[in-house]
Amino acid sequence: MAATREARAVWNGDLLSGTGTVSGASSGKFSDVPVSWSARTAEPGGRSSPEELLAAAHASCFAMALSAGLGRAGTPPNRLEVRSKVTFDKVGDNWTVVSSELEVKGDVPGADAAKFTKAAEDAKENCPVSRALKGNVKLSVRANLS
Repeated sequence: MAATREARAVWNGDLLSGTGTVSGASSGKFSDVPVSWSARTAEPGGRSSPEELLAAAHASCFAMALSAGLGRAGTPPNRLEVRSKVTFDKVGDNWTVVSSELEVKGDVPGADAAKFTKAAEDAKENCPVSRALKGNVKLSVRANLS
């Protein structure tokens, strides 16, 4: 069964001096989070950006996929700490999301470094957000056991 989620955005003004908000309409867990062009290209200044939201989506999706893969391998994790750094840069004349660098630290009883790294690579390649980005965004992962 397909699942659909919804978000809403409101933008006021021109690109450079305007501001907006984004809300998670499906969950209601975040609303009216301020966004701006300068938060995308300079300092956040207390505002978010589509790239920060993409990084959050990628980190959480990857964590779930890695947890599932480790569980299938008989080494379910106690804890995974995932960080995604999404880079937004100008490519030619166009602003582009160019990379998402994942970093994971795991407390995984029974897993050695090689198995953990292999599971992390598999999750990077196969989590749904990675599959949506693949071919357009450079994906990488660094995995360490704690």
